[in-house]
Amino acid sequence: MIQSITGTKDNFSPEIKLWQHIEETARVHFALFQFEEIRTPLLEVTELFARGIGTETGVVKKEMYTFDDKGGESVTLRPEGTASVVRAYIEHNFERADPVTKLYYMGPMFRYERPQKGRLRQFHQIGAEIFGTKTPQTDVEIIVLADSFVRKLGLTDFELQINSLGCTQQAGKCRSQYQEELKKYLSKHGTEYCEDCQRRITTNPLRVFDCKNQSCQKLFHKAPEIFSYLCENCEPHFESVKNGLSLLKVPFVINARIARGLDYYDQTAFEFISNNLGAQNAFGGGGRYNGLVKHLGGQDIPAVGFALGVERLVLLLEGKTPPPPSTKVYVMFLGREAWPKAIEIAHSLRQNGIACEIDFEEKSFKAQFRRADKLGCTHAVILGENEVKEGKVQVKDMAKKTQMEIPFNTLVDHLKNGPATI
Repeated sequence: MIQSITGTKDNFSPEIKLWQHIEETARVHFALFQFEEIRTPLLEVTELFARGIGTETGVVKKEMYTFDDKGGESVTLRPEGTASVVRAYIEHNFERADPVTKLYYMGPMFRYERPQKGRLRQFHQIGAEIFGTKTPQTDVEIIVLADSFVRKLGLTDFELQINSLGCTQQAGKCRSQYQEELKKYLSKHGTEYCEDCQRRITTNPLRVFDCKNQSCQKLFHKAPEIFSYLCENCEPHFESVKNGLSLLKVPFVINARIARGLDYYDQTAFEFISNNLGAQNAFGGGGRYNGLVKHLGGQDIPAVGFALGVERLVLLLEGKTPPPPSTKVYVMFLGREAWPKAIEIAHSLRQNGIACEIDFEEKSFKAQFRRADKLGCTHAVILGENEVKEGKVQVKDMAKKTQMEIPFNTLVDHLKNGPATI
């Protein structure tokens, strides 16, 4: 028997209903903020991620699915969404249509890592990006979008953590100053860190904060914080972000250890944390990346965005399956003469937005009622040869166990009025 590849998963009912609920809620919610969907290819040239994410990141060094295609070009299954969206933004000259561009995406990503709870080799993300403005109000907008979306799904037991990573483009370049001081502190215990952290101390000291090793975390527990080094641009920027979130009553905590795992972030960074996910407790995050568009060959255009892990949202939403349609009908019939009218009724119900199932095999009414119960139908529309002749159907409320006769031409209106009228 051929089985699915390790780190991949088949998604089907009942769990798939949560996936659909998350995706449909995202489309409706993001539209309220005037974001438009973009769909990028799963496969990109490797250079895009090597340059965009950073050659020293764990994603590029260890986790990407990279291979040479038949033309000899190195290609990679996308490990994250932002670099692909930036590539599309540059390639299609989005900035010409609107100086401020708001895009969202959803779909699969790929990383070769050890599968565990909420983390697979093929995983899915929902994300959003705003291009063309560097104001702190934009950071507030993107954080509020993510926070309100998560709450709309029904999640409340989580924590929004925010930080500033300083800048790399402003005249002060406060990130560089902080990294030098951090490197000095970390070097005092250089050989005591894990192998990855020892490498990061020289390549990108901020990345040590991503380490989950408890012994490493104890060593940098008293490391200097970036807030003492923020320049005259970054300090008021971060203050404005905090003030904006407070104004909108979005709860947050400051975590000076948030570094994010990708090199393109600067200034604002944030994560959504839940204690219900185990050691891998972040289910989303993002931040500002003012230099990425230019770094990938575009103009000097600032941007900010986030991504949420769909698998982790599904884990957090377990037991919170969205309610079924308020009216769900099973059309039952007996007799060949009733069949044409039965399918006509089913078609009419669906055309009018009423969820509907119909029997295909001329089973007994008893068998059809069993299936209606199994499907969770709220009503049964019962049709036999006599009903066809009289131009009426029997409508049964499956919960109340009441039944009444309804003319064909008023059936849709009757069902749309809800169970209370039956």
